[in-house]
Amino acid sequence: MIKIVAVSSKKELAAFIDFPHDLYAQDPNYVPELFIAQRDLLTTHPFHKHSSLQCYLAYDDNKLVGRIAAIYNTNHNKFNNASDGFFGFFDCINSQDVANALFEVAAKWLKAKGVNKLVGPANPSTNETCGLLVKGFDSPPVVMMPYNPEYYMDLFEKAGLHKQVDLIAWSWKGQNYNDKSLQMLDKLKERLQRNSNVVIRKINLKKFKEEADKLREVYNNAWDQNMGFFPMTNEEFDYTAKDLKLILDPDFAYVAEQDGKIVGFGVAIPDLNQILRTIKKGRLLPTGIFKLLLNKKKITGIRIMLLGVIEGYRKLGIEACLYGTIIKEYRRKDLAYAEASWTLENNEMVNRAIEAIGGDPYKKYRIYEKNI
Repeated sequence: MIKIVAVSSKKELAAFIDFPHDLYAQDPNYVPELFIAQRDLLTTHPFHKHSSLQCYLAYDDNKLVGRIAAIYNTNHNKFNNASDGFFGFFDCINSQDVANALFEVAAKWLKAKGVNKLVGPANPSTNETCGLLVKGFDSPPVVMMPYNPEYYMDLFEKAGLHKQVDLIAWSWKGQNYNDKSLQMLDKLKERLQRNSNVVIRKINLKKFKEEADKLREVYNNAWDQNMGFFPMTNEEFDYTAKDLKLILDPDFAYVAEQDGKIVGFGVAIPDLNQILRTIKKGRLLPTGIFKLLLNKKKITGIRIMLLGVIEGYRKLGIEACLYGTIIKEYRRKDLAYAEASWTLENNEMVNRAIEAIGGDPYKKYRIYEKNI
């Protein structure tokens, strides 16, 4: 008999956060999330000031067998004139009965709020981790990207969910990239400056607050056509920027600027998952914090996680310059791998820029939907 419990206590919340550790105990590609980060995301993150979520646990004979969060994203629905409901933080044993029960309780909670469509996974939105891994199960995820076993696809589709859109993660291994494109990079930058007075420069971390205020405006405009996008509030962007600053390498953070106006930016961060894989159950104490601090300089990979250009500047070659500049720096530091993630499958302009420098579309994530 499957029993669904709505999370309402600190103990239940801890069980919700910790459930994947047991589920993935034998999976060598699993990377535990930091407990404190997940707890804050589910309780105190600025997202909760405009939206709401309810976490659920599934039990079978008192054994924890699954989890899900039902998410009502007020700002998404206002911005997109939609009545969507989201689900996220889905994890489940290989049981269709358990999966169906989880989807049903999430749909019931959302339907009571006037929702007519179930969309996900989003943890809790497209501004954080989202998508179900459907291709590329042979390697661990990079930092701030989701991971799941292959059988989740069957659980989703047999529960009546179907594809809304796919998200692509691109990979470069070692020095495997298109050197010809990088050789042309300086000429492309010169042409960009000569014809449009647009220059590519590093983000100034000494004036980070001032830079972040400008970047927020670009972020909220550059992604306006993305599936499921909604603008971050000032508080949400500042929360994210503060976290990123802690791990940011200034050699991998660039803006495109025209006459003092930032019109695009690209940011790559070190793949902290190389360290997080070694931190048991995502606990920083008593020893996890030391692993994190002592091993940061040993990280050999990056994730290009943010790249956007505002409308009116998207056909000038800025995307190629930003990607090329980051990959050129990646080459200079002789790193082992880089991932660019994610891009929409139908974002031809950005995808072409990545393909031009030898990006391999090695992983794919899927957003599902279902009318309820």
